[in-house]
Amino acid sequence: MVIIAVIAQSKLNASLSQAGLAAGIYVIGTLLARLYIGKKLEVFGRKKVLRISIIFYLLTTAAYFYMPSLSFLFLVRLLNGFCYGAASSATNTIVTEYIPFSRRGEGINYYGLSTSLAAAIGPFVGMLLLNYTNFYVIIMISVILIALSTVGSFFLRVENVELSDEEVKIAKSWKLNTFVEKRVALIATIGFIMGLSYSSVLSFLSSYDKVLHLSSAGSFFFVVYALVITVTRPMAGKIFDRYGENSVMLPSYVFLTLGLIMLAFTTSSVELLFAGALVGLGYGTFMSNGQAVSLKLVKNDSSRIGVALSTYFIGLDLGLGVGPYILGIVRNIVDFQQMYLVASVLPVICLVIYMKFYKPAAALKREIIERKLEAFEDNEIE
Repeated sequence: MVIIAVIAQSKLNASLSQAGLAAGIYVIGTLLARLYIGKKLEVFGRKKVLRISIIFYLLTTAAYFYMPSLSFLFLVRLLNGFCYGAASSATNTIVTEYIPFSRRGEGINYYGLSTSLAAAIGPFVGMLLLNYTNFYVIIMISVILIALSTVGSFFLRVENVELSDEEVKIAKSWKLNTFVEKRVALIATIGFIMGLSYSSVLSFLSSYDKVLHLSSAGSFFFVVYALVITVTRPMAGKIFDRYGENSVMLPSYVFLTLGLIMLAFTTSSVELLFAGALVGLGYGTFMSNGQAVSLKLVKNDSSRIGVALSTYFIGLDLGLGVGPYILGIVRNIVDFQQMYLVASVLPVICLVIYMKFYKPAAALKREIIERKLEAFEDNEIE
């Protein structure tokens, strides 16, 4: 994601807008996959979707070795994004079967830690390799990593969900409510706004740190982000399970706001890296716990888990995808400092929406009663 625009310009003489499209069209492919595969996952079977999509993800990644034109690059990026979105939708759903419901928050945070670490370390490694090697070395390393994942997918135990005739009929329908899960619409909308806010960091940090003359510190921003979420994710998951989603969701909005404000007023390396820690506590915490909330909202309907997670990640991906364009327009009007202040308002909006419209209290009470009933029934059996 972070190097393809540079490659498009240097190797295929792409304009700045064409280079931006080369990066962004991958997200479009991912969104299309989440929409379609999310609804068809249980019909096709989780095991089949995982294995076929990851094989094609390997093939479309290897296709980067051959780039005769921009049009071909756009096609490869679109297909590559689609295959990634399909594989991601499958793994997001499959992992839920490994986690007991009473530890759903903790389990999802462990799983989310793996993907967040990859998203933090990947850009750092990609930029580092581009400075010391070349694009083809990076693609070769990517191919090797995906090949290992492909092999792993054939050893992973995957349980398919048996659908009733009515559930199959719904999954094959083309009605809007079969593509998105309305129970997750609120948290997906919040995810969109949070992704929009975080895109200011992903898209403009490398330019901003040059303006501040802090490029060396800027290259370690995502390393600090990764370290913070590594330490805090397991704790956040346990807090989620014990005290409910408010205990982690509300602080996540506050921390992201503080991180972006700190970024706006940064004048030193220490301040820049501290902002990275706050952003990790904010967006990093929200990302996985939003997924746990989505699962909680459809916990009694296993056939809709794939659609629910797809709906949530569509919100996140869409925010990350359109964010650079929207905030780029803002950046043309104001300076970087003011742009980050604008971005810092977005998590506050999320906080207001969440507190106004999300009502977890009744659901939490019902969940506690259900757990007590389950425990009572287990004792009766024993």
